[in-house]
Amino acid sequence: MPKKKKVKKVKKVKKLKKEKIKNSTKSATKYNDKKNNIPVQDEKPEIKKIKKQPTEKRVYNLKDFVVYPKHGVGKITAIEKAKIGEIDIQFYKILVEKEKLTLTVPINQQSKLRPISSINQINKCISILKTKPKIKRTMWSRRAQEYDQKINSGKIYELAEVVKDLNKNTDIIADQSYSERQLFEKAYERLKSEFEAVLKTSPEEVQKKMDKALGRTNISESTE
Repeated sequence: MPKKKKVKKVKKVKKLKKEKIKNSTKSATKYNDKKNNIPVQDEKPEIKKIKKQPTEKRVYNLKDFVVYPKHGVGKITAIEKAKIGEIDIQFYKILVEKEKLTLTVPINQQSKLRPISSINQINKCISILKTKPKIKRTMWSRRAQEYDQKINSGKIYELAEVVKDLNKNTDIIADQSYSERQLFEKAYERLKSEFEAVLKTSPEEVQKKMDKALGRTNISESTE
C-alpha cells in the first residue's frame, strides 16, 4: 500500500513540472512577440459598448394638451422662436387655464413636460379612487408635505392617491381642517382637468364620474 502512494506522488510532481514548463514557454513567447513588435492576441483590450442616451425629444403640436408638474394641465397655444445673444431658441407657449397662467418652456428643456394620460391610465385612476384611503399615523405637517410633493410630481397615479386619501365622503367643512381641504381641492382640480382633456367631456360629467368613484354621489347631487 505505501508503495502505491509513492507512485501517485511522483505522478503529481511530474504534472506540476509540465505545467510550469508550459507557463514559462507561454511567457517567453509573449516576451519575444513584444520584442519583435508582433501583436499579442491575449493582451487585446476589451472594448465595452457604452449605451448612448436618447437624444430624440418629443414633438408637441399646436393645441396639444401637456402636463407641467407644478401647474397641471395646459394647452400649447404657440410655438415661437427667439434670439438670445447669438443662439436661436425655440419654445412652447402653454396656457394653464385653471391658474390663468401662460408658461414659456424652451423645447430643449422640455424634460419636465409630459403628454396627457391615455384612457387606460384614466381608468386605472378611477380604480385607485375606489380603494380605501391610506392614512399614516404621522404628524399632519409631515403628511401635508408628502401630499404636496405628490401633487407637484406630475404623476397622475400619485395625484389620484392624494385625492383618495384626503377624501372624507362629506362636504361639511368641520370634518376637514383648512389645510386638508386646500390640498384635497388642489389635487381634485388637477386630476379633474386631466380627466376633462383625455375624456373630452364637460366638467360636470367628469365631476360626476370622479365623485361616484369616491363615494361622493350624495354631495354632487346636493350641489346641483
